Amino acid sequence: MTRELIFIHGRAQQGKDALALKQEWIAHWRDGLAKSGLDLPLPEDRIRFPFFGDTLAQMVEGLGPEEAARVIVRGDGMDRDQEAFMRGYLQEVQAHAGISDAEVADVLDPQVRERGPLNWGWVQGILSVLDRNLPGASGASVALFTRDVYQYLTQPGIRQALDAGVLSAFTPGRQSVVVSHSLGTVVAYNVLRAADPAAGGMEVPLFVTLGSPLAVTVVKKAVRPIGHPRCAARWFNAMDERDVVALFPLTPEHFDVDPSIENKTDVDNPTENRHGISGYLGDAQVARRIHDAVVG
Repeated sequence: MTRELIFIHGRAQQGKDALALKQEWIAHWRDGLAKSGLDLPLPEDRIRFPFFGDTLAQMVEGLGPEEAARVIVRGDGMDRDQEAFMRGYLQEVQAHAGISDAEVADVLDPQVRERGPLNWGWVQGILSVLDRNLPGASGASVALFTRDVYQYLTQPGIRQALDAGVLSAFTPGRQSVVVSHSLGTVVAYNVLRAADPAAGGMEVPLFVTLGSPLAVTVVKKAVRPIGHPRCAARWFNAMDERDVVALFPLTPEHFDVDPSIENKTDVDNPTENRHGISGYLGDAQVARRIHDAVVG
C-alpha cells in the first residue's frame, strides 16, 4: 500500500508561508537522511503539512507575540485554573532545569519571597531565572508555549479548529506516517486517540513525537485517560534531555501506555533552545526511522 507522510508543526508559526515552512521541514529531514546516505523515499506531493499557525494565533487572544508575552508574564486576566496550570508546568521546568528555590527567591522582592511558591510572583521569578541562566530558553517563550498548550487543551473551539485542520491532511484508504513536534505532538495525539480503526478510519504505521510535552504532569492530566492510539501500530518518541519543553521521556514511569513507546533520549539538538525542529529531523536515527516507516 502506498504510504504518505504527515508533518504536524508546533506553536509560534503565525505569519509564515505554509509551503515555505513545509520545504524547511523537508530540508531538515534531508539533512538527517544524508547522514545515513539516504534521500527522500517519496515524492513531495505525498508529504502533507497541515498549517494552523495563523488560526492558533488568531484564536489565542489575537495579540502579537511580544505583547502576549508581557500580558502572560504579568499574569493579567488569568483565571484560577489557568494560573494553576502554568504554575504547575513552570515548577516542573524549574526542577528540570535545576533551578533552586533559593535562586528564584534571590530575584524576588522580600514580600513576594515570603509568600512562597504558591503565587504568581514566584512564577515570574522562575521566568526571570530562565532568562538569566538558560541560553535560548527565554522566560517569555516558555510562558507563551505554556499558555498555548493550556488554551488548546481547555478551549473546545481552539481544539476543534486545530484537530479538524490536522484531520483534513489524512487521505482515506492510505496509510499515514505521522511526525509531530512540540505542541503539535499534543494535537496529533488527540486526533489519533479519537480515531476508530474499526470504522475504516486512519491507519498509522508509525507515530513520531519530537520534543513532546505530553509527559508533563499538568498536560498528562488534561489528556486523561492516556493510552496508545489504536490506529498507530508503533510510537517512537525522541528528545534532547536539555529541551525545556520536553521535560520527560514517554516511558512507563512518566507516560504508561500499552504497548509501550520506544524512546530515544540522546538527541543532540544543536538549536539554541535545544527544541528546534531542525535539530530533531536532522538527527540521523530519527530521520532513518521516519524513512523506514514510509518505505514500509
